[in-house]
Amino acid sequence: MLLQHNFLFSIEILLQAIVERYLTTSYCVTVIYEKPIQLISALQFRYIKYNDSIDFFSSILDASETGCSDYIVGIREPQRFMKAFDKVVHIGNTRRSDRKLIFFPHLFALDGKDDRQKFLDVLKMKESKYIANILIVLPSVKTKDCDIYELFTHKFVGLVHDQAIQLDIWNSCSAKFEKNADLFPIDISNLRGKVVRVSCFTYKPYVLLDLDSDLVPNGRTGVEMKLVDEFCRWVNCTVELVRADEEEWGIVYENFTGLGVLGNLVEDDADIGITALYSWYEAYLYMDFSIPCIRTAITCIAPSPRLLASWTMPLLPFTIYMWIGLIFAFLYASLALFIAQGFSANNIFFTTFGIMITQSQSESSLKSWRIRSIVGWMMLTGLVLDNAYSGGLASTFTVPKYESSIDTIQDMVDRRLEWGATHDAWIFSLLSSQDPMIKKLIQQFRTYDFETLKKKSFTRELAFSIEKLPAGYFAIGEYVSEQAVRDLSIMLEDFYYEQCIVMARKSSPYTSKLNDHIGRLHESGLLLAWETQIAMQHLNYAVQLGVKLSRSKHDVESVEALSLRQVVGIFIIYGISATFSILTFCGEIIVVRNQKKTIIL
Repeated sequence: MLLQHNFLFSIEILLQAIVERYLTTSYCVTVIYEKPIQLISALQFRYIKYNDSIDFFSSILDASETGCSDYIVGIREPQRFMKAFDKVVHIGNTRRSDRKLIFFPHLFALDGKDDRQKFLDVLKMKESKYIANILIVLPSVKTKDCDIYELFTHKFVGLVHDQAIQLDIWNSCSAKFEKNADLFPIDISNLRGKVVRVSCFTYKPYVLLDLDSDLVPNGRTGVEMKLVDEFCRWVNCTVELVRADEEEWGIVYENFTGLGVLGNLVEDDADIGITALYSWYEAYLYMDFSIPCIRTAITCIAPSPRLLASWTMPLLPFTIYMWIGLIFAFLYASLALFIAQGFSANNIFFTTFGIMITQSQSESSLKSWRIRSIVGWMMLTGLVLDNAYSGGLASTFTVPKYESSIDTIQDMVDRRLEWGATHDAWIFSLLSSQDPMIKKLIQQFRTYDFETLKKKSFTRELAFSIEKLPAGYFAIGEYVSEQAVRDLSIMLEDFYYEQCIVMARKSSPYTSKLNDHIGRLHESGLLLAWETQIAMQHLNYAVQLGVKLSRSKHDVESVEALSLRQVVGIFIIYGISATFSILTFCGEIIVVRNQKKTIIL
């Protein structure tokens, strides 16, 4: 009993020293134990008694969600804790890049090398690869009066990650550390060549891959690719690409699997994810987000308005409401003439129509003052309308008239024009909207493969989603070619704007340092400079210029001379009317002849 008491007392002194030195900034510390342990500190402690029947995961999750995210673990099965802890990290909402885990065998003896190795094997577990600060406290050779403890951690930085490193030795008699070493020595500022796996795919100007390595370092570039390369140059790490070319942004499923960039992150196949990842709430439930690096606005390039068909030009001087009013005036005048003629319908429509187009009437038809009065007012009305129509018609034939352009979301919805891209990530930010118009806009979104989109860019059947970037350039899919963009115009209204971020595993040790790095890039203006450089070197400048000037490309033809194009529709209408009249005339002659033959017979 005396030995057990001395053991307990010495380990408590050691843990007390570690807590006072390294955990003073912690809000709360969770202590998981099999036998009671006492720690005296101004910190808050949350104690969880471990046994075989405990719901280990739920207990740790509850402690983590209340802010107790540093752990002192003294149980016989430390690997069980690590598995439960990793599950808590994935499911819980608390995120910390600098969690600290301290393991020690408390109030039970390590029977031999196997028990000792069981604790050291914690450092080799997959779950430990994503935690920088792990400390293993193991009893060493016991002297007659003193307890000696060895303190181990893993080699988080560098190329090898499963090695146990002895940090220091603590002697209970002197209550001091032999080397006085830093027990949490991992410094993310120098990863010493550690491989950082980056999931991405080619999407200009964010990420460009498979370039000529003689012209571009490492055969890759892009605004976000440069961000990651500069980050690794800053913290001394090595970038390893995890390509997601087929699934692109991908998706995350509820069972913590997925596809594309998001799937690589949630399945721990990548440490960092880039390529125009927005701050999607659904992804936030599974990932760590960095601070915003690029502000982007999403809109569409829609089919440009075409010149109106020439046969419609005679209708353009008046609006639809004016034509309705004109028809009403015609019917009203015809009714008045009908009454004035003593309820006689003789030529009332022809007379009214002739007067409204300022045609003179024979004096013989003006038999009474009533008819003369009505005809006089009708002639005044016709004179005003005829002159107004003539002026509008001259303007219509002189200034080119186009269809209404698609400028706003309302225009898209009213025309039921589909819009699309290669992935439905474009609507992730809209899915939670309760706006009826946005819901209709989502229903009109379509996803197609690259070749289908390229074909549709010439058909005027689809609008194409693009991004407006902060330096004035656009992220446009390469399925929109230089020829296709000539018949497309950028919309005036943005659908929404988003913040591009870098995603990482929950509680990733890199998140905090990434935030510092992105802040430095904003301060220096490098992100805007990179966007301009990459746009000038790698984007199709003709397409960029075509989109930027798409709203003004018809302004140069504001006035034009009258040509056959303006009147061909009128001649078509005239030709159809003349043909119909001739056929009607021939039909009347045939009918009259048949009637005469019948009478003779």
